[in-house]
Amino acid sequence: MFNDIGPLELVTLVILAVLVFGPDKLPKVIQDVTRTIRKIRDFSDSAKQDIREELGPEFKDFEFEDLNPKTFIRKQLDNDDLGLKEIRSGFDLKKEMAEVTDAVQGRDPESSASSASSASSASASGGRLDMTKKPEKAAADDRPPFDADAT
Repeated sequence: MFNDIGPLELVTLVILAVLVFGPDKLPKVIQDVTRTIRKIRDFSDSAKQDIREELGPEFKDFEFEDLNPKTFIRKQLDNDDLGLKEIRSGFDLKKEMAEVTDAVQGRDPESSASSASSASSASASGGRLDMTKKPEKAAADDRPPFDADAT
């Protein structure tokens, strides 16, 4: 419940509680707060039980955590009825990346076989594809372009 409260914040809250309620009334306040929390938990549990009883046996697997959208979507995506695992396993990322690289660089699809072999050699060398354009080699007497912002 208080997972995001650090030790310094906890000490500050204790000191503040002692200053506000005083050392004499603090145990009574703590008892009242814990009793209230227990009552709220009991009320929540009984409400959940009443809802489950009213829904009937068709919804015996119903969990209130499933009402959270993230949990619901995760549960539905993990369901094998949709066939998403087959789609994921049928998707070849290296082949798709080679096709995109060919399209960007304007190469013919026939040369993709050579790029696929270079992609497999790149994956063996570290798993990265070099998709940057290689600069054309400048002549020996050519000067690099002047950049006024860089100086």
